[in-house]
Amino acid sequence: MKFRPLHDRVVVKRVDEEQKSKGGIIIPETAQEKPMQGEIVAAGPGGRDESGKLTPLDVKAGDIVLFGKWSGTEVKIDGTEYLIMKESDIMGVLEGKPASKKSA
Repeated sequence: MKFRPLHDRVVVKRVDEEQKSKGGIIIPETAQEKPMQGEIVAAGPGGRDESGKLTPLDVKAGDIVLFGKWSGTEVKIDGTEYLIMKESDIMGVLEGKPASKKSA
């Protein structure tokens, strides 16, 4: 199934973070927080301003982004968990970090 976000919404797949502490201790999955960074899988066309003109998004598929802890709505599509959020919920794009090889 394909999912196409509307307006200024994006679909984000969480990127797994390091599972060891800086001291080398392995953190069990139940004690880990959900990562607050992810890869943009799909992006809508953009929002509209007061005059009705389309304003394109600043992010695109493949960008690695940081977002707030409680941002977005969690959904499951074809057994994979994603977040759907507005572009305004994204704090920034991580540049110089390669995108994951597993994209949906």
